[in-house]
Amino acid sequence: MTNISQKTITGGDALVRMLQLQGVKHIFGVTGDTSLPFYDALYRLDHGITHVLARDERCASYMAYVYAKLTGKVGVCEGPSGAGATYMLPGIAEANGSSVCVLGINSDIPVAGRDKFVLTELDMKALFKPVTKWNSVIETPARLPKVLRTAFLEMTSGAPGAAHIAVPYDVMKGELDESEVYAFEQFNQFPSIRPAADPEIVKATVKAIRDSKRPVFVCAGGVILSGGCDELQKLSAHLNVAIATSISGQGAVSDDNPLAVGVVGTNGSTPEARAFMQTCDLVIFLGTRAGSVVTEKWGNPKVGDRQIGHIDIDPHVIGCNYNTQFPLLGDARTVLQQLLEVAKLDSTVDRPDMIDAIATVKSARSNTLNRPINSKSGQIEPEVVVKALKASLPEDAVLVIDPGTPTPFLSAYLDVTQPGNNIVYNRFHGGLGYSLPGVVGAYYARPDQKCVAIMGDGSFGFSSSELETIFRLNIPVTLIVLSNSNYGWIKAGQFASYGERYFSVDFSQTSSARIAEAHGIKAWRVLEDEDVQAAIREALAHSGPSLVEITVRELHETQAPVSAWMG
Repeated sequence: MTNISQKTITGGDALVRMLQLQGVKHIFGVTGDTSLPFYDALYRLDHGITHVLARDERCASYMAYVYAKLTGKVGVCEGPSGAGATYMLPGIAEANGSSVCVLGINSDIPVAGRDKFVLTELDMKALFKPVTKWNSVIETPARLPKVLRTAFLEMTSGAPGAAHIAVPYDVMKGELDESEVYAFEQFNQFPSIRPAADPEIVKATVKAIRDSKRPVFVCAGGVILSGGCDELQKLSAHLNVAIATSISGQGAVSDDNPLAVGVVGTNGSTPEARAFMQTCDLVIFLGTRAGSVVTEKWGNPKVGDRQIGHIDIDPHVIGCNYNTQFPLLGDARTVLQQLLEVAKLDSTVDRPDMIDAIATVKSARSNTLNRPINSKSGQIEPEVVVKALKASLPEDAVLVIDPGTPTPFLSAYLDVTQPGNNIVYNRFHGGLGYSLPGVVGAYYARPDQKCVAIMGDGSFGFSSSELETIFRLNIPVTLIVLSNSNYGWIKAGQFASYGERYFSVDFSQTSSARIAEAHGIKAWRVLEDEDVQAAIREALAHSGPSLVEITVRELHETQAPVSAWMG
């Protein structure tokens, strides 16, 4: 009997080759001893993948999240076993909750070392199950290629989400048949499969829109991730449907569009926009879970008081919070195309009174932003910063925006003139400190566009170690830090609901500008209104990394466009 030899490959080499075949161009990660076979494979093989060394795994996961959000490709982050896995959780959880495809990879202790109290032993399957769409621990080298193929399929098909795999050290050192290393390119992007909605429900929805007096689309990030902004604009124009967005949906439509209402909900919305929503008799949610913020805790629209439509690729979302007369299960762009095809079978719709009402909303928002402001020294009103950004940012700038002080003002007042996928928030879990590392991912996703991270000083403290990464790699991003020496959102909640009993929300004043300079980054510190715009313009024009620290008024003392704080 003749033995036919098969060409074999190590698990570490197979992991690199599988990522290469799945179209991965960037990996964000942190080294560790259990990862050495993987790193050695990355060193030896010709694969075209850039590895970006972060300073901790949490930051690496946020880099991957923003990268994936802006490219529509799977973002990949990696780290070692033990603490490397626990540190990675925040970005993976945010990606999964935000329907963004991020693959977390942790190396692991050898399979042979389990239940022997080996250093860094951890049940990664149990750890990542609650925060991923799919996860696996690879037990043998032979299973590695199939697990990678399954991870990419699961992430990119159906409702997008995150995945995690753990690769033990001895699996990476072991061997497998090289012929098993292949991939399916269809699953390199998301959404990889675009299901359509029931045609009869599509027809009924179009009829309901035509019959309604004041219909509105309420759009979140789903329509942007699906690439459906153009279809949304065309459908809205043909049927004369207002377009409101959640915070994560900002950018789905140009604010120059006469049908664009702006952001609605408890955070980042003006009283006039919220009042407009109360007049709409048909609300169609688009790529949103219709959660507590965009619906003002399900009070606008109130449950049961008007007709509801819902377009989403996730069957668990439709009908979860509202009795839905028009459930359109499918990919957002595909369903919008279906609606547009049916709508064009008949004439356009005219609703001049609705256009006038939206114009009133826009006028009131502009008047609030442009009212006379004379800030006290060192207590700059956030609206001054918004106006400076509007005057200075390139039209196609990519913005990565942290929670807290920046979000309500930027979502309410920063007009988007170029619709599409240029603004990234982390609205599912809202972890502080994501934008500083996130802008690194933004740069690798969009190297030809100006990428800007905007954060509070509380957020800056979470992730300032990544200043070294930005300097080391000479990434020409601009960081804007709104500094007021407290956790502003929490302090505002204590102000509004707890009798101004402030507890453990204030911290000492530090200078993020001086910290940036210590890392070799060009920085400005601004105390006066009249200096804000010049500093931002100089920072944006700087050829290398830059940071502008702006000392702003405490959030609870401002006219923040927020209708309900927690509490």
